Amino acid sequence: MNFRIASMTSALVVVGTLALHAADISGKWTAQVPGRDGQTREATFNLKQDGEKLTGTTSGMNGDMPITDGTVKGEDVAFTVVANFNGNEMKMSYKGKITAEGIKFTRTREGSDRPPAEFLATKAKT
Repeated sequence: MNFRIASMTSALVVVGTLALHAADISGKWTAQVPGRDGQTREATFNLKQDGEKLTGTTSGMNGDMPITDGTVKGEDVAFTVVANFNGNEMKMSYKGKITAEGIKFTRTREGSDRPPAEFLATKAKT
């Protein structure tokens, strides 16, 4: 009897894991992203997944910015956003992990000595 329960539990874990890896993250996601002044700001991620390719935009204080170099490989998500602030270009790298709660992101700014920002993006309710 215990063997049957263990086998069924293992099967459910495998099916759940396969479903997670096959998840399409296309759609609107929102997050409270930490800013440099310690405050959080709402950001919106409009994502479009096509296999392992990820495109879309991020929206924040400076309007919409396109995602470049986007990939989705299993539960790993990565993309780059290049923002222009007063003529200064800043490249930000986003790396995330798809979880049951949403996408746990780490954002780093190229050339910055600031620590990475960590936040959770959740699927927006439509």
